[in-house]
Amino acid sequence: MSVRSVVLVVVWSSGFVGAELGARHAGPDTVLAWRSLATAVLLLPWLVPAVRRFSRRDWLRQAVVGLLSQVVYLGGVFWAAAAGVPAGTSALVTSLQPAVVLVATTRLTRRRLRPAHLAGLALGTAGVALTALGDLRAGVAVVALALPALAMAGLSAGTLLQDRWWAGSTPPPGPTLAVQSLVTAGSFTAVAAGAGHLAPPPTTGFWTAVAWSAMAGIGSYGVYHLVTTRDGAGRASTLLYLTPAVTAGWAAAVFGQGLRPASVAGLLVAAGAVVLLRDAPGTGRAPARDDDRTPARDVRPVRPRPPGPARTRTPR
Repeated sequence: MSVRSVVLVVVWSSGFVGAELGARHAGPDTVLAWRSLATAVLLLPWLVPAVRRFSRRDWLRQAVVGLLSQVVYLGGVFWAAAAGVPAGTSALVTSLQPAVVLVATTRLTRRRLRPAHLAGLALGTAGVALTALGDLRAGVAVVALALPALAMAGLSAGTLLQDRWWAGSTPPPGPTLAVQSLVTAGSFTAVAAGAGHLAPPPTTGFWTAVAWSAMAGIGSYGVYHLVTTRDGAGRASTLLYLTPAVTAGWAAAVFGQGLRPASVAGLLVAAGAVVLLRDAPGTGRAPARDDDRTPARDVRPVRPRPPGPARTRTPR
């Protein structure tokens, strides 16, 4: 596994801890508004290159991907934390995304999964479920559990669209994240202001949660964007199978929660799934689409004319 893959798993897992930290000090809309504003401010220097480099279509596409992969995803995760869903459980549900993305990309490319890849899907899902045994607790409402499922759906749709729209090219991560963060900040600020929850609580814990979430967001989305554009949407999503067990490790370090043997076992099982799925159809870079690149001209060989007298035009 490459260095960027390891960084993706570690940093992405830290985002669930930031959501639980924020839920202890304020409502999800307040935390998300200030978290997204802080992220947008930090990424302001990359907006100028975005204005120069992106076309109107690029801005529209970035806005759609940002709404799905950031607004919907973060909203589901943070509201789930506020509803009492543990960080490990949110990581469990959202890391079922690899199966969704892999099946979708396989269908879109009309390829078939080999038995080893089907075994990888089953093994990865089993590893996630095994990790969840140490995190699930009784009394969590079904509606609350549906929130991380909504987050997973948003991230899956955003990932597939990004891979489809920018196939064969690598959009710069800085301007890309700057545009998406601007859309995210506007969305969450409008929600918090409309509900009258924009004012932040004057506590150190709240700002610690905001800082943690902002830095985790920039790091995780930046590396996720890099892995997606370099290795493909399916491969980037497959790595998320490792996040539940790593999230349990973060929770043990930050909140003092015990690291259960099931979490360690789940990490090992999920790692085996990543190995099986790393060369599955749809996990590599997708080929460039004809509508996303300049069409090639129909070039035909020019046949030389036989020698003869030169033709002249009579001027009119």
